[in-house]
Amino acid sequence: MRTFDVALDGANLRVAIVVSRFNELITERLMHGAIDAAREHGVADECIDVFWVPGAFELPGAARRLAKRDEYHAIACIGAVIRGETPHFDFVAGEAARGLMDVGRDFDLPVTFGVITSDTVEQAQARAGGSVGNKGREAMIAALEMANLLSAIDNMAGHE
Repeated sequence: MRTFDVALDGANLRVAIVVSRFNELITERLMHGAIDAAREHGVADECIDVFWVPGAFELPGAARRLAKRDEYHAIACIGAVIRGETPHFDFVAGEAARGLMDVGRDFDLPVTFGVITSDTVEQAQARAGGSVGNKGREAMIAALEMANLLSAIDNMAGHE
């Protein structure tokens, strides 16, 4: 039996962070969590690019355009969608998730979902560096791990 458990080594990785400007008080904290995680795991500042988009709905479009450039080993997407009084929340959160999944699949690239979907601002704050951690940080760690795992899979003996 072979087991693949890769290190979180970002020393040779180039990453993009796509951040939603909507709910910026939350998403800025998520972005800083993602940047800190990348730095802690060896990604050089010059290998971290941050792109701002208007809202979570626009995350997949920017991620797709970045993936087409074939410059990044992973893309962490960050946003905060807070439930309101209308069903708008469901459409935005669902389409952002589906769109980001499609980009990752279409380009065979780690595209992570660091979008908080919460009922209240307080819940979002708890997940943006508060008592529940930082989902931006978690999205970057997942991106780094998947970039390293996909590389390990590509380099397996007998890989065509």
